[in-house]
Amino acid sequence: MSKANNSKSAGFFERAKKVLPGGVSRNTLLRGQHPLYVSHGKGCNVIDVDNVQRLDFANNMASHIHGHAFEPIVEAVSKQLQRGSAFTMATEAELLFAEHMCSRSPAFDKIRFVNSGTEAVMAGMKAARAHTGRSKIAKVEGSYHGAYDYAEVSQAPTPENWGGIDHPNAVPLAWGTPEGVLDDMIIIPFNDPEKAVALLEEHADQIACVLIDPIPHRIGMVPVTAEFVQALRKWTTDNGALLMFDEVITFRSEVGGMQERFDIAPDLTSMGKMIGGGFPVGALAGRDEVMDVFVNGRLPHSGTFSANPITMTAGRVAMEMFDADAVARLNKLGEYVRSSLLEVIKIADAPACVTGTGSLFRIHLKAEAPKNYREAHPSDTEKKALSALIDALYDNGIMMIHTGAMALSTPMWHDEIDQLSEALLKSLGSIKHLLGTTK
Repeated sequence: MSKANNSKSAGFFERAKKVLPGGVSRNTLLRGQHPLYVSHGKGCNVIDVDNVQRLDFANNMASHIHGHAFEPIVEAVSKQLQRGSAFTMATEAELLFAEHMCSRSPAFDKIRFVNSGTEAVMAGMKAARAHTGRSKIAKVEGSYHGAYDYAEVSQAPTPENWGGIDHPNAVPLAWGTPEGVLDDMIIIPFNDPEKAVALLEEHADQIACVLIDPIPHRIGMVPVTAEFVQALRKWTTDNGALLMFDEVITFRSEVGGMQERFDIAPDLTSMGKMIGGGFPVGALAGRDEVMDVFVNGRLPHSGTFSANPITMTAGRVAMEMFDADAVARLNKLGEYVRSSLLEVIKIADAPACVTGTGSLFRIHLKAEAPKNYREAHPSDTEKKALSALIDALYDNGIMMIHTGAMALSTPMWHDEIDQLSEALLKSLGSIKHLLGTTK
C-alpha cells in the first residue's frame, strides 16, 4: 500500500484523528500510516479518493454478495426511501423478507430481525438462556461471534494464556471483562468431538447452548467436520441444551446455509452481513418453541431500527437473486480460486497455503493448512509477513480482509480470479525475504 502522505486519504485521516478515536470507528480499517478512503464502488471494483481502482475481495468483511451499487437493490431501495426509512409500525417489507428467509431452511420456523451479526448472536444466547433456564454457553476456542462480552471470551487467546488443549482457559478479550462472564463460558477445542463432549459433560446440567461457526474465520477458515457437528447435535439433544449455528458469514455457502450441507437442524441460527443487501442487518431464526421466548414474557426484545424497511427491501432483493443457481456458480468459482492460488504458491515456492470452502477462502503464510485455532495462530514472523503481503496486494490492485481472508461476489468471474492470482504471485515474491525464504 502506498505510504505517500500527500494523498487525499492522508489528508482525511489527519482531520479524522481530531474527532474520532484513532481516526476511525472500526480498527480493522487501520493499515500503514493511514486508512484508505473510498470514493465509490461498482460491481467488484472500488475506487478510492485518489482515483486508484482495486478488485474488492474484502466485500466489507464478506457482507456484499452482489458487489457494490447492485442495480436491482439500488432501484428497490430508492423506491422505498421515497416512502420512508423507518416507522413505529410494522411493514410489509419485513413480512416479505421473513417469508423468504424462512423458505430457505426447514430449521427456520420463525425469524427475528436485528441490526448486526453481533446483535443476532447476543439475542441467540439470551434466547437459549431464557428457554432452558440455564446460564452457561459453550463455544469453540478462537471463534469470533461479534462484540459482546460473552461472545468475545477466548476469541483471541495466546500460547501464554490459552491453557491445555484438553481444558482450554476462558480468556477475556477486553480489559475489565467481569469474572462472572468468564465463569459462564465453556471453551471447547475445534473439530475434536471426544475432547469437546468430555468438557461439555462437566457442566451438563448448566449449559444453555453450544455455539459454533461452521467455517470459523478466526480459527483459519477451516470447515467443521460432520463428525464434530453430529457429536454436538447428539449431546445437546440428550442433555436438554440448544445447538446454535453462527452463520453470519457462512450462510452464503448454500441456499440454506452450511447447516444444509450437513443436513443438521440447529435450534437457533444467527445471520447477518450479506443477507442485508449492503445495509446493517442481523437475524435470529429457529424452532417455534425456542423463538416463543420473545413473546411469552421470558425475553422482552425490541430495537428502534430492527426490521427497518430499507434493510428489509435490500435484503430480500439480494437473497431472492442469490438463488440455488447463483450459490452453485459462486461455489464453483471458489473451487477455481483455491486451486489457482495453490498453483501460484507452488510457483512462488513460498511457505503458504489456502483454506476455505464455497465462496470463502483464506491465505495462511504456513506450509501446512491449520486444523484448529492453535495451529492457525500466527508467529510474530508470520504476522509481519502477512501485513506486508496485504500491503503488497493493495499496491497490486487487490483488496482483502486484514486476516488474509477473502470472499467472492456474484459480479466476479474467471478474469477477476486470474487478476488475483497474478497479483499474489508478484506480492509473494516481494515478501519472501520476511519468511526466511529467498529462492
